[in-house]
Amino acid sequence: MHCPRMTHIALHVRNLDACIQFYSNYCGMKAFHRRDHGATSIVWMAEPGREKDFIFVLMNGGDDLHLSDTDYRHFGFALESREAVDRIAQQAESAGCLIWPPRENPFPVGYYCGVQDPNGNYIEFSFGQPLGPGAEAFSDALLNTGNLPPSDDHG
Repeated sequence: MHCPRMTHIALHVRNLDACIQFYSNYCGMKAFHRRDHGATSIVWMAEPGREKDFIFVLMNGGDDLHLSDTDYRHFGFALESREAVDRIAQQAESAGCLIWPPRENPFPVGYYCGVQDPNGNYIEFSFGQPLGPGAEAFSDALLNTGNLPPSDDHG
């Protein structure tokens, strides 16, 4: 049986150029496709080398989000170290967009901070999760936490 694979997230944003700049500066994403249809612009962004794997589609014409500090919906980006999380947090604090200062939570959450993009979306930057860079070291630990249902080999 084939399972669908997530390929993109599409966001309507109020300020397209500010969001492109944000995801370039904070996430290392690059715009690699743009098309304009009258007043509508659509931009595809991806991490270098992941253009065929997972992308953000940004479209102008959206409204700002107004999330509370306790709303934890977010996009997650893994970093290579705690120091990298601290650097992002310092950059965001200077820019006035830090929402969650760096903090440590038990496995599998790890060390993370939260940043708000120009449209109001929350972005988590983390180190020590069993996802992204270094995840191979966590695969056995994740499977042995007892928090996952047994595999039925159907997906």
